[in-house]
Amino acid sequence: MPYLGSEDVVKELKKALCNPHIQADRLRYRNVIQRVIRHMTQGLDMSGVFMEMVKASATVDIVQKKLVYLYMCTYAPLKPDLALLAINTLCKDCSDPNPMVRGLALRSMCSLRMPGVQEYIQQPILNGLRDKASYVRRVAVLGCAKMHNLHGDSEVDGALVNELYSLLRDQDPIVVVNCLRSLEEILKQEGGVVINKPIAHHLLNRMSKLDQWGQAEVLNFLLRYQPRSEEELFDILNLLDSFLKSSSPGVVMGATKLFLILAKKFPHVQTDVLMRVKGPLLAACSSESRELCFAALCHVRQILHSLPGHFSSHYKKFFCSYSEPHYIKLQKVEVLCELVNDENVQQVLEELRGYCTDVSADFAQAAIFAIGGIARTYTDQCVQILTELLGLRQEHITTVVVQTFRDLVWLCPQCTEAVCQALPGCEENIQDSEGKQALIWLLGVHGERIPNAPYILEDFVENVKSETFPAVKMELLTALVRLFLSRPAECQDMLGRLLYYCIEEEKDMAVRDRGLVYYRLLLVGIDEVKRILCSPKSDPSLGLLEDQAERPVNSWASDFNTLVPVYGKARWATISKCGQEHSHTASFAVSGQLISEENKGRVQEAPDSETLMLVPNCQLTAEYFEKTWLSLEVAHQQVLPWQGEVHPDTLQMALQVVNIQTIAMSRAGSQPWKAYLSAQDDTGCLFLTELLLESENSEMQISVKQSEARTETLNSFMSVLETVIGTIGDIKS
Repeated sequence: MPYLGSEDVVKELKKALCNPHIQADRLRYRNVIQRVIRHMTQGLDMSGVFMEMVKASATVDIVQKKLVYLYMCTYAPLKPDLALLAINTLCKDCSDPNPMVRGLALRSMCSLRMPGVQEYIQQPILNGLRDKASYVRRVAVLGCAKMHNLHGDSEVDGALVNELYSLLRDQDPIVVVNCLRSLEEILKQEGGVVINKPIAHHLLNRMSKLDQWGQAEVLNFLLRYQPRSEEELFDILNLLDSFLKSSSPGVVMGATKLFLILAKKFPHVQTDVLMRVKGPLLAACSSESRELCFAALCHVRQILHSLPGHFSSHYKKFFCSYSEPHYIKLQKVEVLCELVNDENVQQVLEELRGYCTDVSADFAQAAIFAIGGIARTYTDQCVQILTELLGLRQEHITTVVVQTFRDLVWLCPQCTEAVCQALPGCEENIQDSEGKQALIWLLGVHGERIPNAPYILEDFVENVKSETFPAVKMELLTALVRLFLSRPAECQDMLGRLLYYCIEEEKDMAVRDRGLVYYRLLLVGIDEVKRILCSPKSDPSLGLLEDQAERPVNSWASDFNTLVPVYGKARWATISKCGQEHSHTASFAVSGQLISEENKGRVQEAPDSETLMLVPNCQLTAEYFEKTWLSLEVAHQQVLPWQGEVHPDTLQMALQVVNIQTIAMSRAGSQPWKAYLSAQDDTGCLFLTELLLESENSEMQISVKQSEARTETLNSFMSVLETVIGTIGDIKS
């Protein structure tokens, strides 16, 4: 059929729905209804055939009823007068002899988003809770939570809660799980569903009859129950034992967490459980699902914090495949570093050595850093591999190898001689500021062992005017003063030139100040310089760069099977804190159309409301954002304190929590750093925002443009934005 405009399509479909010949043919009638649904999903306004679609619900065809109910749930808020006809039809179908029709009608009625629907759905839900068909009871139980959300902040119906608690002993396992979900939603303000001893034991006995999703849900709820005696504790653990062998990773992880929490006073039981779930975790690490694989690897690293070498015998499971994404490869490399022992060190190092020449520069550098981490224990083998990598003369490899050498000579002084022999010649392949700083530091601290150290530093001094990184210049000053103390004849002239440049010509105040400090220190005398620069070094045994000590299982058991191992404690705390604080300043506009007519008048009379509702999924294209941004004037400007770099991923996740979308954002470390954001409230007012950070340890400049000039909503939006930025700043500092 050729494409027609929306009005033509509606007229044609309306005519077809009213045609008695089409109505007499069930398949043709259903096909017309399917066309209505198809156009509706494509964005065309099909509300003009609402009356005809309501009439089409009077059928025994289940498929046709589903299509019509979907249509009515979509357009009922737009046609509140005609929607009463739909409600009457649905109420009638709630008494249909067919349980599938009853359940479908009740589910559709609970999904209506229109004023005053609560009074119509209450009785059908109560009837559904006592229905003989399990499918109807499942729908009715979930409908209780929907009805509670429609009532908003009204008091909890005690009779309804008691009815749901009694249904926890229903014969249908899905009804039981749905009851837990509904009670959790209804009693959210009171701490959620209460799990006492009878309920806990009943759920444990019914676990085998639940599907995998239900088992994972029930295991999560059982975390709230604390056994009263040691005998009861081990009875529960015996019941849970079989779920450690489940084919579902979610059930295995949920059962493991419950074991770890319940057995917190029995470390040997916790260790035994972690041994038994080794197989399922290894299987998940090899899963085709990348998300499951990444989550499993994060949990493996968490376990290794308490049980080092727990997976050492299976180290080959963590070798990387060429087709795996970057983030999984990085996790596997981290795990490999923690699994190295005397038996597998050679194989692991050979594997990591292969990664060092990967086409991905980031992954290659991560592999080199991993070899450097292993070098703290197996120094000779690692230094040999790192020295051979310098022979490749590739910039990104040389830069990271030199940084690894810098850290290694401090932790393992016995390898200093080998490192000093490998350094000459590598300066030609280093352009990165971090690599330059590492090389200059090594030349300054151990320059007396490197014959051409002064001449390498002289090349840096001659090119100091073209150096763009102040940190490199400051490192060069310190290194040259140190080397001057051991080799004065070779360094005196270049040190004088460098000090003159830094004091007289350098524009960066930090470099100039350091030059002045060293100049005045040299005026005091060489002995004073030696006393300050050659003071006793930090003892590696202090553990400043060493690995953390083994942590007890109880320190992370509560985080197991959550997002904490994936995001990390700091990031997850940021996301959670933003979500909690935003709940007091902004809310979703889901139930905005459920305000009764008489309350609508009150809302319109009170435009001074301080509540700001930012709508989710407000997607603007970059072109539209740019066009709108250029056409508007700045409505508000503000400066907020900020320390250090911006982590774009963390900031973007925090903004998404409060329904502020990111249009564009600079990479981490960029100077200046910029971000462009957009948000829209429930009235359609747009907030376009620019974030600007000129340099690190500076101030965040905020510029906001508003499509409609409204001071109070602008202030509310700024409050939300300040909360997010302030929270991120608190976590960082």
